[in-house]
Amino acid sequence: MDSQVGLNAHYLTAEGARALREELEYLKNVKRPDLAARLRHAIQQGDLSENADYHAAKEEQGFLEGRILELERLLRDSVILDEASQETGRVQLGTKVTVIEHGFDEHEVFQLVGRAEANPAQGKISNESPLGRALLGRKVGDVVRIAAPGGETVFKIIGIE
Repeated sequence: MDSQVGLNAHYLTAEGARALREELEYLKNVKRPDLAARLRHAIQQGDLSENADYHAAKEEQGFLEGRILELERLLRDSVILDEASQETGRVQLGTKVTVIEHGFDEHEVFQLVGRAEANPAQGKISNESPLGRALLGRKVGDVVRIAAPGGETVFKIIGIE
């Protein structure tokens, strides 16, 4: 896969796709039947116009069905990254990048992923983020500059895996 991938496509690592499939299965096979049972129970209580349980369950059903549709679309329309066939030595989707920010001693490790599985708290940054875009295609030793509201941030790439 070319290291300069399109920003409009959805990309998932194999791990990210697996996690989304597991979430989809849970929502369809556990949450949906539980919610249907709650709705049946609320309907059996009678007057739906003032039935708070019914209205809460209907609202939750809307969110649940929306998430199911979103996950199905993501899994259908995403490109699953073949990490084994990726070029080594350059930052690409799926690679882990070790950087050190100018002026700091501690290094940080990020995995470059598609927006659907981005989670900065877990060190997974989107290829669409400013840092993700700056890192794509770079190699060890390269310096990247990111414009930030507080000024420019400079990172040096010290490792790629």
